[in-house]
Amino acid sequence: MLSGTAMLLILALTHPAHAQDAGSGEFDITRQIGPDPYLPEPQYVNLLATVKVAEVVGWAEGQTPTVPDGLTIAAYATDLVNPRTVHTLPNGDVLVVQSRAPEEKPRFRPKDYIRDWVMAFAAGGGDGPDRDTNLITLLRDTDRDGVVDERHDLLTDLHSPFGLAWIDDTLYVAAADGVESYPYALGENTITAPPTVLTPLPGGPLNHHWTKDLALSPDGTMLYASVGSNSNAAENGMEAEKGRAAIWEIDRATGAARIYASGLRNPNGLTFNPDSGMLWAVINERDELGPDLVPDYMTSVQDGAFYGWPYSYFGNHVDERVRPARPDLVATAIAPDYALSSHVAALGLVFTNGAAMPDAYANGAFVGQRGSWNRDTFNGYKVSYVPFTNGVPDGMAQDVVTGFLHEDQARGRPVGLGLDGTGALLIADDAGNTVWRVAAADGRITEAPIDSDRVAAPAPAEPEGAAPAAPAEDGPATPETDATPPPPADAAAPDEPAPLPQE
Repeated sequence: MLSGTAMLLILALTHPAHAQDAGSGEFDITRQIGPDPYLPEPQYVNLLATVKVAEVVGWAEGQTPTVPDGLTIAAYATDLVNPRTVHTLPNGDVLVVQSRAPEEKPRFRPKDYIRDWVMAFAAGGGDGPDRDTNLITLLRDTDRDGVVDERHDLLTDLHSPFGLAWIDDTLYVAAADGVESYPYALGENTITAPPTVLTPLPGGPLNHHWTKDLALSPDGTMLYASVGSNSNAAENGMEAEKGRAAIWEIDRATGAARIYASGLRNPNGLTFNPDSGMLWAVINERDELGPDLVPDYMTSVQDGAFYGWPYSYFGNHVDERVRPARPDLVATAIAPDYALSSHVAALGLVFTNGAAMPDAYANGAFVGQRGSWNRDTFNGYKVSYVPFTNGVPDGMAQDVVTGFLHEDQARGRPVGLGLDGTGALLIADDAGNTVWRVAAADGRITEAPIDSDRVAAPAPAEPEGAAPAAPAEDGPATPETDATPPPPADAAAPDEPAPLPQE
């Protein structure tokens, strides 16, 4: 069976249009960008899902991605190993998380071997021995001229790290199976203290979507961690999805945790909108329903909300592959705010409010799209900009940083995004092993660094005898007091299969 399926894979790679009855070569992807995307009929019967993989060739000397007039781009750091995310500290230092997937993942079916091969091919890395990764590197621009002056490996030998947060001389690291904390004062060049586990998260041995992102609440009290699903569409059984396809809320002081939102297949790019105070994320949706389903998306994340996975997509569009069906949950599913089109693999998100960007990019979000492998024409492989008004998307996405894909070869693949200590855009290119810096061509910089966490200053104390202030409408909810995530409010009775997530 394995050899036969491998042969089908080869056929799909060399003749991708034959892998399914309908191709996407004539499909207008702009119809799937925005709050109300066009959704074609799903293709439930496929010999093999469409596969077209861009071979990673890297960047030649002097090559860079392409940016429009008004912007410049240059390498901020090179010779990295799978840079996934970037995180700017309040003093302007930039932390780069480099990581690979955990090695302990079991494979149950031929499809698992094929997917791993496709992912390895798409990630590149050459034929030489693996270089050390799973580390966090500090980049310091001492004179704020956009050029790194110091580089230090802050932490090494980590367990597939991804998300970061910093507050109160503490660095939080989201590893493949939990959130850890380290004592760390700004300006230090290394961390030698052992970690403290703040809270465990669903991990291995099966850890299909292993990347765990982090965001710090605007008041600094809560952490939000993303946990992706353990499958494409629940084919490994719902027992394998306990606590997954969800965003967790973690009390930073105690480690007590609860499910904040669920039904999110693979959420990443967690960040709070500076205008509204709402948590936002980008989500990779499911595959194998055709090359033009299902659109990946960006969305605000509401407390207690269910976003459909695996039972439905974009609200009440039922995925007939998932059994038993849950029409009760589908009826509660919230449609996302903004579709990005199908299979772009969106992983990075950063808001530009206050950044040193030209006016055309002054109030919105950049989205990093790592790029498709499961369409017959490529999609993604770029950084786009989505304008916002009053805290919500308002207008068509614009391609801003391109050139990662050249014909059928990938020079790089953009993942995490951030702002450096001068307010310029940073792009973690995990296949090109580079962090790129995109700045305004006129050389403008911010007066002070904008850190990734953007923790708001505490409100001044009320005069004695004053009436208490009303709670903020958009602030994060009060956490549960126990450390075990309870089921969502729409959970089934105890003797019925519980909806995602469960623990």
